[in-house]
Amino acid sequence: MSEREFEIVVFGASGFTGRLVAEHLLNVYGVGRDLKWALAGRDVAKLEGVRAGIGAPATLPILRADASNPQSLADLAQRTKTIITTVGPYQLYGEPLVAACAQAGTDYVDLCGEPAWMAAMIPKYDQAAKQSGARIVFSCGFDSIPFDLGVHFLQHQAGERFGAPCVRVRGRVRKMKGGFSGGTMASMLATLEAGKRDPSIIRTMTNPYALASPLETRQPRGDSVLHDEDIGAWAAPFVMAPINTKNVHRSNALTQYAYGRDFTYDEMQTMGAGPAGERRARAAMNQSRLQMGLLMFAPTRALLRRFALPKPGQGPSKHERETGLYEVLFAGETKDGRKLRAVVSGDKDPGYGSTSKMISEAALCLTRDVTRDQTGGGVWTPAAAMGSALIARLQLNAGLRFGLEN
Repeated sequence: MSEREFEIVVFGASGFTGRLVAEHLLNVYGVGRDLKWALAGRDVAKLEGVRAGIGAPATLPILRADASNPQSLADLAQRTKTIITTVGPYQLYGEPLVAACAQAGTDYVDLCGEPAWMAAMIPKYDQAAKQSGARIVFSCGFDSIPFDLGVHFLQHQAGERFGAPCVRVRGRVRKMKGGFSGGTMASMLATLEAGKRDPSIIRTMTNPYALASPLETRQPRGDSVLHDEDIGAWAAPFVMAPINTKNVHRSNALTQYAYGRDFTYDEMQTMGAGPAGERRARAAMNQSRLQMGLLMFAPTRALLRRFALPKPGQGPSKHERETGLYEVLFAGETKDGRKLRAVVSGDKDPGYGSTSKMISEAALCLTRDVTRDQTGGGVWTPAAAMGSALIARLQLNAGLRFGLEN
């Protein structure tokens, strides 16, 4: 790649999550001292307000670019090594920037949790990205970094200890304080509406191999209440499992099936032990089914958009973000029955505080830590593209912890 003016550009910096990304970059790397970066978006006045609001100096560049103007995105991609984009739903606004980065050889990271859109983008832009050297990495927020990298970490540890991967891995969300982002909900609503028009989208959402070639091994469904005897807890369906499981299977495929061709993975949320845990699990499942049923009705989605979703630039308070947390257990078992457990935890709310740090460090990892000899151009997952290098950055700068559990 020829010398570019910037290392990082934050596209969508006037949105709530984009502002948090900018704040993290400023607090950790400053402006111009350790990192050449810029804010970008369609409204310069709003970007100037963000720059002032986070306490950045006037020397932090502001670039105008609009998701509806492909030429402005092409120009933007030519000026930087990597673009962070928080402009979603990606199925509505994301493709022109993916196309621009794939053409320009510019690395790209986003917060996408929209598998149907990702499934359409991979065959459309993977070859162009390979030719230009662009690394396109979807799902660099709470969906799906803690889960994708949690499995990667567990499998790396299994390889070191056992000389073999875990063929069965269960992801179990044990703690979570703080909600999902408004962008996640907006993406879900957009996906449901698209599914009404095109039923194949719903089939994609229920297919664990939607982003990778299918294995012969039947995958656990994870859509009903069950009791994990060895964990000692009841488990209920986890709303983000349909996104994360697809990325985990794609990581396996992209790493030449390092987890094995008989690998199985499911993801659920623990609800406690004993009869009380079972009651909570069944109540959570019933509530989830009721909510999804209601979301299938257009009037419900309209009401959510009007009254429940955060308005642009709005989100939880700093106190809510700072006091949030999450913890995910990964329980693995090798083909011969040896077992290993890993835990991934985050020290901020998952939807905003932690997500903004994860995507920032993913961008820096691509820019600085992972060469194109190590990871060439193409459409990647976080684990397959960056693996242990990203884990190191997340532990150093993003408040995540990866470790083994007895």
